[in-house]
Amino acid sequence: MLEKTTRMNYLFDFYQELLTDKQRSYMEYYYLEDYSLGEISDTFDVSRQAVYDNIRRTETMLEEYETKLHLYERFQKRQQLLDQLKDSIQQGNDDALDIIHTLENLD
Repeated sequence: MLEKTTRMNYLFDFYQELLTDKQRSYMEYYYLEDYSLGEISDTFDVSRQAVYDNIRRTETMLEEYETKLHLYERFQKRQQLLDQLKDSIQQGNDDALDIIHTLENLD
C-alpha cells in the first residue's frame, strides 16, 4: 500500500496540471493530506462512493498519462544514475563520465 501511495504521489506531482480542479482536490486530500473517503465526502458534500469513484478514475488517468509520457519513469532513471554517479565519485571510479553521458542523453 505504501508503494502505491508513493507512486500516486509522484504521478500526481508530475501530472496534476492535467487534472480538473475537483480531481486535483480529491487527490490532494486523499493522498497528500491523508483524509479518509468519509472526510472528503463531508468536505465536498457528496457521497463516499462519489469520492471513491472519482479517485479511482483519476488514478487510472494518471497511470495512462505515465504510460504515454513516461515522466516518472525518466525521473526514476535519473535518480538511479545520480546515485551511481555519487558512488562513482566517492569511490574514485572512472565511471563518472559515462554516467554523465547517459544522463545527458536520457531524454
